[in-house]
Amino acid sequence: MRAILSALIVFIVLLFDQILKIWVKTNMVMGQKIPVFGEWFELYFTENSGMAFGIEFGGEYGKLFLTLFRIFAVFVIAILIAQLSKKKASVGIIFGLSLILAGAIGNIIDSIFYGVYFTNSRHNELASFVTDGTGYGRYCYGRVVDMLHFRLIEGFWPDWVPFFGGNRFEFFRPIFNIADSAISTGIFYLLLFQRSFFTNATPKKEAMEESKYTS
Repeated sequence: MRAILSALIVFIVLLFDQILKIWVKTNMVMGQKIPVFGEWFELYFTENSGMAFGIEFGGEYGKLFLTLFRIFAVFVIAILIAQLSKKKASVGIIFGLSLILAGAIGNIIDSIFYGVYFTNSRHNELASFVTDGTGYGRYCYGRVVDMLHFRLIEGFWPDWVPFFGGNRFEFFRPIFNIADSAISTGIFYLLLFQRSFFTNATPKKEAMEESKYTS
């Protein structure tokens, strides 16, 4: 049952992640913005060659290393979920790890395939899907599609603030995607509730230790 739950979470996250990415890739030009909830939330099409939230990582070879590392991490997490499912671990742990797994796979798909099966996105030209492998790059060198932009707070620093006085600030600045959201949500979920996950086994352990002395 836990394995089915994990597979379902991964499937749902990947489905929405890839549908939105493909739609943005083929219906928006690079840098285009589409308001969703006024100026507070918008779709802002951008791509990055690195990690989550647009962080770059070590150029071309760094990109390859990052893709291979993601693949390795996916295998490790998948094996861990399978083992925990067999041991009937907390559903919460399975939920959190499955979100992380789904997010990692979502961005891996971009990195491995998008460079081969999509033409280059430009500021004045829509990208298109190609089936002959004549995209803008090679396998494992694709760029991750980002589009979720929340302009929660923006304004200008007061003049008296050292170094930043008078400059514009924006919170939250990073542009990300559904896969990034799944990874972040999974990590925060496990961090917030890991105590309740792991302390559930403590009473059983204490009972076993006590039975040794009373028997």
